[in-house]
Amino acid sequence: MYDKLLLTTDGSEESEKAVEHAKSLAEKYGAEVHILYISDVRAQMGDPSMEFLLENLEEIGEEAVNEVAKMFPDSIDTVLENRPGVPHTEITYYIQEEDIDILCMATHGRSGLDRLLIGSTTEKVLRESPVPVITVPLEQD
Repeated sequence: MYDKLLLTTDGSEESEKAVEHAKSLAEKYGAEVHILYISDVRAQMGDPSMEFLLENLEEIGEEAVNEVAKMFPDSIDTVLENRPGVPHTEITYYIQEEDIDILCMATHGRSGLDRLLIGSTTEKVLRESPVPVITVPLEQD
């Protein structure tokens, strides 16, 4: 049913809440897990002096996908991807590019002023995703 599963991360502990769900689905269906981090380019748009910020975000992204990949057993194939862009847009593109069957993501990730100004990435992905989306809340009983 699911051959390719996408798991998004923003490097936060909150986003790691979705790992167990992704792991369970991957084991049940024998799915390949794609772990995706998006370096949010909106932080440096229009300001060439902020190029260092994007480079820093790319390093953070590499670390984030590698840390999440360590949470999966060797029996589950993983694909790691770190790319720049606007998170909800890039997630949707990635789903289409890689022929993803299902997306697993936390309902909340990083927070702060940018989240208040920009809106929830999860909410935007839910509206735009061409595949089913499993959202994992922060608190689980």
